[in-house]
Amino acid sequence: MEKVQGRGIWGLVFLIIVFLSVSSGEAQSKPVLVNCGANSSINVDGRRWIGDLAPNDNFTVSSPGVAATDSNADGNSTLGPLYKTARIFNALNYTFAGMQGNYFLRLHFCPFPFENYNVNESSFSVVANGLKLMTEFNVPVEISDKNLHLQNSNSNSSSLSLVKEYILAINDVLVVEFVSSRGSFGFINAIEVVPVVGTLFADSVTVGGSNANFNVSGRGIETMYRLNIGGQEIKTNQDSDLWRKWEMDSSYMITADAGVEIRNTSNVTYASNNDSSVAPLLVYETARIMSNTEVLEKKFNMSWKFEVDPDFDYLIRLHFCELVYDKANQRIFRVYINNKTAADSFDVYVRAGGKNIAYHQDYFDTVSSKTNTLWVQLGPDTAVGASGTDALLNGLEIFKLSRSANLAYADRIDSTEKTGSHSKSWILLLGVGAGVASVLIIAITFTCIFCFGKIRRKQMNDAKDNPPGWRPLFMHGAVVSSIANNKGGVHSLNGSLAASTRVGRRFTLSEIRAATNNFDDSLVIGVGGFGKVYSGKIEDGTLAAIKRSNPQSKQGLTEFETEIEMLSKLRHRHLVSLIGFCEEQNEMILVYEYMANGTLRSHLFGKWAMKWQRQKSLETIVDPRLKGNTCPESLKKFGEIAEKCLADEGKNRPTMGEVLWHLEFVLQLHEAWMRANATIETSITSSQALEDLELRVAEEARRPPLALE
Repeated sequence: MEKVQGRGIWGLVFLIIVFLSVSSGEAQSKPVLVNCGANSSINVDGRRWIGDLAPNDNFTVSSPGVAATDSNADGNSTLGPLYKTARIFNALNYTFAGMQGNYFLRLHFCPFPFENYNVNESSFSVVANGLKLMTEFNVPVEISDKNLHLQNSNSNSSSLSLVKEYILAINDVLVVEFVSSRGSFGFINAIEVVPVVGTLFADSVTVGGSNANFNVSGRGIETMYRLNIGGQEIKTNQDSDLWRKWEMDSSYMITADAGVEIRNTSNVTYASNNDSSVAPLLVYETARIMSNTEVLEKKFNMSWKFEVDPDFDYLIRLHFCELVYDKANQRIFRVYINNKTAADSFDVYVRAGGKNIAYHQDYFDTVSSKTNTLWVQLGPDTAVGASGTDALLNGLEIFKLSRSANLAYADRIDSTEKTGSHSKSWILLLGVGAGVASVLIIAITFTCIFCFGKIRRKQMNDAKDNPPGWRPLFMHGAVVSSIANNKGGVHSLNGSLAASTRVGRRFTLSEIRAATNNFDDSLVIGVGGFGKVYSGKIEDGTLAAIKRSNPQSKQGLTEFETEIEMLSKLRHRHLVSLIGFCEEQNEMILVYEYMANGTLRSHLFGKWAMKWQRQKSLETIVDPRLKGNTCPESLKKFGEIAEKCLADEGKNRPTMGEVLWHLEFVLQLHEAWMRANATIETSITSSQALEDLELRVAEEARRPPLALE
């Protein structure tokens, strides 16, 4: 009986141990979500966020710092309620215990006005278990840079918040240290510590097209970009296991015309059960394929460009799922990373094992210290016998890998960080340096006075012996000495300028204002890169065209000086004459004779043709001899790029690289149309004219496509 009881007691102990182990495992597998600057919990985005001053068993805070609240802050996101509070600090530690394995660490920042603190001057560093994550980090600057990128990519979206995501290997305890820069402060709105379910990274990563045993799991990782290619943004609550956000890819594409969006027509499954944590199925249900597989051949591709931190290693993860073809050898393409071939003969159907099967491939690349961009490009592989020259991509992620326990961008490191052991030596060196500097300053001052006097005497002698020619009147706000009257021309110091170059009259700013009714916009007759042109009447009744530079135009200075110099020397009945100028109060204004028939630009650029282009009827003015021999789509694209080239302001005109891409695209559209209509006799053919181009394209078939910036 006692023996049975003994066995029962040991069995009970065993069950208790198992229960505690399971409970501990469950606790470790649960995410810890921190609402910083709050003493109570809140439900946001379907999850429970614990106030960092509320009693809990999940983490501890070293110092309370200062709690800040702004009821109007929301960060333009679903996490808005979470961003209404923040913790301000000089030094602050969060300690999370009982964690084992790989975890996502997400730091949330949403700046809002803090009482007695200027958020724009915040600067701090972050370290997690000895791994440096950020150095001299300024949140408003980072948000501004991101919004500038969105603006430059013609995106309508903007952001008021920032989330930094890291992937860390944790052994029992995670300590996140926040330290403000000297004389500054830092802040944090929320923290996520989310366990990684399953295997997120394999040990073997492809390097330049070959398999290399590269151990990613042994290094700290920062998520730089995560994109849902060809689809809408995937919100955090749609990636329920890991709560990742997937951005749209359109703002990172070099040329949106290079790829079109497609969606699946049936259910998508994973190639392996272990891949369920790699990405949600929503990523694989949309994709981009090349716009026109008959045209985009040899050297064209889909390209994405990303800004990254120099001098780091990067892991690029590409997600694929064949959504159209149900057999192999239908879509074969090449993958390029930073203009280097990462993979060729890439057939998603073969690699994934069928249609509608999710698959991913990792690549490794090193970005040098001399560049801050990373390109990902997909283009058709014409060296193999695929039935279609096409490419496909469903998702893309870029991860930065730590070097020497560092993920912080080196340029942000302040060289003034010194240890206390060097303070006495620094004071001594400072004293010695100050003494030496004083002696040098005195010596340099006397030398400068002597040299200046000598140069001044030489200039005065040269002025007497060799009268100077005309020089620009305006140079970054400094007006060259001149003597002028309101009715006559400008005279140089020797009185010869007006006679030799006929610069014209120097107008006062008040005269210009009177002539233009104080720059009335109703009198504007033209706008260009230099600025606005007004029609006006000077006091003697002469009609004039008055061109005023844009005060924010840095390019205007050179144009102003060049135009005065050229027009003062040239006179022709077909050229507008320069009457005079005004450079008072840092203005740059040119006064011309008024031409009633419009600008030469409007005549040269084809006002008549632009009218038909804007009416989408360009085909009505095509040469009759070309009727029936032009591709409608090619003509349409040609008209579009021509119209963009004629935009009034330079910032709205395409770059030469973009023009080249579009013109070759138009040309190949026409070629494809000609091939499709080869059986129809035409009076004019472009095949002979395009023969040289086709030969050049064929020679470049084996080269990776060059990125056009």
